Amino acid sequence: MRGFYIGRYQPFHDGHRHMVEEIAAEVDELVLGIGSAGDSHTTRNPFTAGERVMMVTKAVEELDVTTYVVPIEDLERNSVWVSHVQSMTPRFDVAYSNNPLVVRLFEEAGVEVRGSPMFRRDVLEGTELRERMIHGRDWEALVPETVVDVIEEIDGVERIRRIAETDTNGDAPSDA
Repeated sequence: MRGFYIGRYQPFHDGHRHMVEEIAAEVDELVLGIGSAGDSHTTRNPFTAGERVMMVTKAVEELDVTTYVVPIEDLERNSVWVSHVQSMTPRFDVAYSNNPLVVRLFEEAGVEVRGSPMFRRDVLEGTELRERMIHGRDWEALVPETVVDVIEEIDGVERIRRIAETDTNGDAPSDA
């Protein structure tokens, strides 16, 4: 059986890793969708799709499940979003999500959806990690070591700090 799990992974953190481990116990193969693949270089989405592919691929490579990491660009029409996802990914049998809209869209399309308990959601949340990066607080302990390596390789902390100086609301700078 092949499962599907989508996230923005901005960045991929230990909560995502925990969810992937839970899913891996139920499936033979796993498609990991990189959501909002076209977004980058904002405080909400600082990392490119390619950088997130590296983070996710490296963070799950030692798990005992075949994985496919696939970037998925946003589609502004929810009614056709599932067919868009299905056109971009290998076929999957079950989708995993705790996002109410995502669950609803998959269910309406006739796809089985399974949830999973959140893991340390009080600190394992992308907004919290990005804020920690911006303000120089510990974030490294909340992501897999391989993700730290990728963020260091791309100078990601400096990027998000620089963006945050002029981009406090997550939109493109006014002079762009």
